[in-house]
Amino acid sequence: MQPQIESFLAHLQLERGVSPTTSASYRDDLRLFARFCRERGIAQPSRVRPMTIRAFLQWLVESKRSASTAARKLACLKGFFRFLVAQGLMLRNPTEFIQTPRLWRRLPQTLDESEVERMLAAIPKTSQGIRANEAALLRVRDMALFELLYGAGLRVSEAASLELNSVNLDVGFLRCLGKGSKERVVPVGTFAAQAIRRYLDEARPKLLRKGSTTSTLFVNRGGSRMTRQRIWQLVRRYAMASHVTKRIGPHTFRHSFATHLLSRGADLRTVQELLGHANISTTQRYTQVDRARLKAVHEQYHPRP
Repeated sequence: MQPQIESFLAHLQLERGVSPTTSASYRDDLRLFARFCRERGIAQPSRVRPMTIRAFLQWLVESKRSASTAARKLACLKGFFRFLVAQGLMLRNPTEFIQTPRLWRRLPQTLDESEVERMLAAIPKTSQGIRANEAALLRVRDMALFELLYGAGLRVSEAASLELNSVNLDVGFLRCLGKGSKERVVPVGTFAAQAIRRYLDEARPKLLRKGSTTSTLFVNRGGSRMTRQRIWQLVRRYAMASHVTKRIGPHTFRHSFATHLLSRGADLRTVQELLGHANISTTQRYTQVDRARLKAVHEQYHPRP
């Protein structure tokens, strides 16, 4: 099954332009399915039947995978087998009549404005567990990173892959590659621009190792590109330091960016463009967050809620 998986992934990258992150997720999902089939004596996609797909979904449930995880893996399999049929490698799509389960639409987890301020204020005070001068450099970097995550609403993969020449602080804009390798231009606010300038002037040159030529904006202690995983770790560290008890990750800043814009009167189409959403229905879920907040305020303060 591996040759067919590689052909499908190549198709996604070359013809559909999916991001490396999406491609990696598809690869993991298909490898898991291939292993499931192999353990049951199914080596070729042509031998997969609808009952195989149903057994795989049942196995996911029994393995305590969430409904959203199972739905995502089924969507991946539907695309995979659709591709094989289109290429003439299979006669029938075994997923064709298997419906994706309806999921409760969860509201995005957000920070309120005071929680964002607390996290940003915690960065200069948080111990790094390393030499004082190096820790000071990393705190300058982290402030620039977090101001940009919140101030521009970037995905973590977009922030980690930003190049130096993608940011123009003189005009206050940056270019980033989003999902599907789609480029968009995003404004950089005053606070984020100031933090990035300081990072570029004071910290980044000292973090780079001698002879390093990396063009990535955000670098680690060794002067190499920061990973998404490292940014996740930093979010958790500063959440703990600022006593934010919500379960959050880098994407929470993107959710908060959108929710705070809408709550202060920004129109939906503008927020859609800033976030790089292909479909406005994806952006509309943030209006539900604001309605939920209004409902909570009403119930807390109205004499007859």
